[in-house]
Amino acid sequence: MRKLTNFSVNYPVTVLMAVLAILLLGIISYQRLGIDLFPDLNSPRLYVEIKSGERPPEEMETLFVKNIEALAIRQSKVTQVSSIIRTGSAQVTVEYAWGKDMDEAFLDLQKALSNYSQNSEIDELNITQHDPNTAPVMIVGLSNESITDMNDLRKVAENYIRNELIRLEGIAEVELAGQEEREVRIDTDPYKLEAFNLTMDELSQKIEAFNRSISGGSITETGMQYIVKGVSMLRDIDDFNNLVVGYKAPVAGNETMQKAPIFLREVAHVSYQNKEPENIVRVNGKRCIGLAIYKETRFNTVKAVQDINEELAKITKALPGYHFTVVSNQGTFIKSAINEVKNTLLIGILLAVFVLFLFLRRFGTTLIVSLAIPISIIATFNLMYFNGLTLNIMTLGGLALGAGMLVDNAIVVMENIFRNHESGLSVRESAIVGTAQVGGAITASTLTTIVVFLPIVYLHGASGELFRDQAWTVAFSLLSSLVVAIFLIPMMYHRIYRKKEATLKFRSVQVKGYGTFLSRILERRWWVIGGGIALLVISALLYPFIGSEFMPKADSREFTIEVKMPEGTPLERTSEGVASMEALLKELLGDNVQSIYSRIGPGSDLSETTQSVFEGENTAEVKVVLKPNAKYSSRNVVEAVSKWYKDNPQFEVNFVQDETALQSILGTQDAPVVVEVQGEDLNVIDTITRQVMTRVQDIPGLYNMRTNIEDGYPEVDVEVDRLMAGMHNLSVEQVVSQITAQLEGQDAGQMEKGGEMRDITIHTPKMSLRQFHNIELNSNGQVIRLDEIARLKESVSPKEIYRLNQNRIGKVMADLDKNVPLDKVVSQMRSKLAGMQLPNDYKIKIAGEEQKREDSMHSLEFALLLSIILVYMVMASQFESLIHPFVILLTIPFSIVGTVLLFFIMGQPFNIMALIGVIMLVGIAVNDSIIFVDRINQLWRGGMNKREAIAVAGQQRIRPIIMTSLTTILALLPLTFGFGESASLRSSMALAVIGGLVTSTILTLVVIPCV
Repeated sequence: MRKLTNFSVNYPVTVLMAVLAILLLGIISYQRLGIDLFPDLNSPRLYVEIKSGERPPEEMETLFVKNIEALAIRQSKVTQVSSIIRTGSAQVTVEYAWGKDMDEAFLDLQKALSNYSQNSEIDELNITQHDPNTAPVMIVGLSNESITDMNDLRKVAENYIRNELIRLEGIAEVELAGQEEREVRIDTDPYKLEAFNLTMDELSQKIEAFNRSISGGSITETGMQYIVKGVSMLRDIDDFNNLVVGYKAPVAGNETMQKAPIFLREVAHVSYQNKEPENIVRVNGKRCIGLAIYKETRFNTVKAVQDINEELAKITKALPGYHFTVVSNQGTFIKSAINEVKNTLLIGILLAVFVLFLFLRRFGTTLIVSLAIPISIIATFNLMYFNGLTLNIMTLGGLALGAGMLVDNAIVVMENIFRNHESGLSVRESAIVGTAQVGGAITASTLTTIVVFLPIVYLHGASGELFRDQAWTVAFSLLSSLVVAIFLIPMMYHRIYRKKEATLKFRSVQVKGYGTFLSRILERRWWVIGGGIALLVISALLYPFIGSEFMPKADSREFTIEVKMPEGTPLERTSEGVASMEALLKELLGDNVQSIYSRIGPGSDLSETTQSVFEGENTAEVKVVLKPNAKYSSRNVVEAVSKWYKDNPQFEVNFVQDETALQSILGTQDAPVVVEVQGEDLNVIDTITRQVMTRVQDIPGLYNMRTNIEDGYPEVDVEVDRLMAGMHNLSVEQVVSQITAQLEGQDAGQMEKGGEMRDITIHTPKMSLRQFHNIELNSNGQVIRLDEIARLKESVSPKEIYRLNQNRIGKVMADLDKNVPLDKVVSQMRSKLAGMQLPNDYKIKIAGEEQKREDSMHSLEFALLLSIILVYMVMASQFESLIHPFVILLTIPFSIVGTVLLFFIMGQPFNIMALIGVIMLVGIAVNDSIIFVDRINQLWRGGMNKREAIAVAGQQRIRPIIMTSLTTILALLPLTFGFGESASLRSSMALAVIGGLVTSTILTLVVIPCV
């Protein structure tokens, strides 16, 4: 170590150039780092979507789903297969182990299901992969005060705005919602068609026959070639009205009389109007067009959003009157997260510098340490860039958590150089000797902090994937700070103070009397050790009262309400129901609401959870964005809304807190509390599921409780009598196609209008159930009533079937109050469900977040144990002893005492973030003990007796121990207060470290010397 410090003092220009090179490359690396919300996580799920006519769920299950599940579950590294089956459609979710190559998984599954994709009985089979980072980066509402026609707005949005946005670098797609398109609508009069003996098919054929442009060869004359074309394109409404669709039959007895033509206007009303919309979009109660803007994978989100905002500003200038309402913006969240980390880093640096100045009382030394921090951070950007990391809330969180630790090495080195200088050594000698004395200790303490992250890097599962980037970032920043402390600080101290006298006039702050205090407590060491053990016992007894959960519950300003009305509810009625919800929200929130964005009908662009294939006219999503200074939290609003709709059978509501994009990645997009009932008979599952819901609904802390058991879609079954249909020469296909044409209308080609091709659709009047019974079919000119050849009966389509790992299941789901620990609720549920009598082969299981919590806690507890073993190995190497590390390891249980006490006092439950904090604590808490014990050994080997060595080492190391602990604790404080959008993710982690450091520092100074 002395040779290294000699080199740094003797070759200052070389060290300076190396530092400048690192800074230059660091700034370039920083500019090239991608910025995103989360690390690049490859969500290990594939979705198989199947559509097959109108088959009932049980038939879909038997024919396709069971076989597909059996093939999927045999694929490599598949952990779970679940399915939702409905009339005519099914979705199979295949979940893989984290770390599985999803491209390979996709190809393997595609190969395994190749036979099904060629099955003629399957209309559609799609295999898709859901990426949580592909939620739209922005959702924008487009409106115009003077334009209410959604087709006019669509033209501007589709032909101009979408094209302008899609041209931007990094923008992958812009999807429109809420738009309407024009069509030529031909409303037929069934009675007139019958009177003139015309059918819908004949009308369609006539229109298509006269709406054509056909090439008819060529003519050559005087060397010129002319192309012959037969043009008969329909241009306007008059062309349609004057179209001849048939001839009136001659009057009986006067066959010589010429037939009179029948014009289309005589049997139908032709108009040019908007089609019925697929979905409806509203912002703050006003109809608009929704624009969901997606970015390319791995493109910088913040830059994409910045470019979109600039382009929208240009478009607003070019299109006066058009107004954009930004509903959601991922860039804002990421920018605020980045700003939060920058502020935390800045506060950490300022507090560290303040503590240093307070103790050393020198501007020069303070300046040296102040420079060491930004150099360490900029050097970290190099390592991040070459390791392929991005700036996201996890890596930036690593820097924020490391901000206090970055100065530890610098402080220890600086304080020791300063102490040697004060003792009378020359500047050169104090720089070299001071650094060499603590070089081994700071290397060991840095390595112990880094090795605790190794188990996290090797962790399997979601927690490992999520925290890996954070672990690398902390490791890189600490390595950088170690290099800066060993090379830069002695060189800079020597350069600044080389012309000053050896003995300084003003002495720094001294912590006097600690050596004497140690000598006294060593006389009563068993009492001290007994007191430490008593504290450990108390914390162990308190731990069960704290409670635990999976992820910290955060309150974001945004949330989405997923609304489902009874099956069969038409779009207009769903829209009216959602309008009443919007009015209630406005009344409840008043001035606290920033925007309410509703999307009614199929098409998912709001929530970041995986959307199923089962959205329809009866579903909607309402996104509520509260103002930054709103007096209500989103959780208050969610609870109030769920109470309003609790007993309303017309509304099934589900809430998605928007910060749960993270939970979508970790696979917990279901409600926090889920109870699964497993069995075979659907009716028995239904009964047990309802019993479970009755038993658990009174548990305090649960709200918005619901089941997955729903009534099916209302149906009219047409049971064709094969004998009667055969006698009238009608097949089932002909019967169904004629019914479809009369209910839904018929396409009759397209026409060009205003530069766009528009559909021509023949419509029939809406039918009542009674009219449907009397519907007439045509067979070779013969008219037959439907009820002559078929029996009609009203029914309800079979219920949805939910399956998990090849078993049918029912689910009870509920949301959880923020202040209630998950494990406490789960234990109450277990006791309430314990006495239930279940039939054979039926099981009840608590799933959802509880399952994820148990899995994550077990894997992190293993990581904690492995961290302690690795720390021991590093220290054994450092001290070349198997016994000294055991003394230092005692710091770890004493640090956990502080964590438990702090969480108990604050009433906060333990979660995986807090456990990551405890793992970090293993590496941080031992640092003070290493510095202390290392100095005791140096003095002991120098000839002092053990007690004297302990007292002298304690007096010499008390200052750096207090200074390093103070800087780390103070730098973490901003995270615990939860400044910024993503701070809630790390406040538990910061609290765990702070609580542990407080007790470990105090007990290191008192208990460790006695041991």
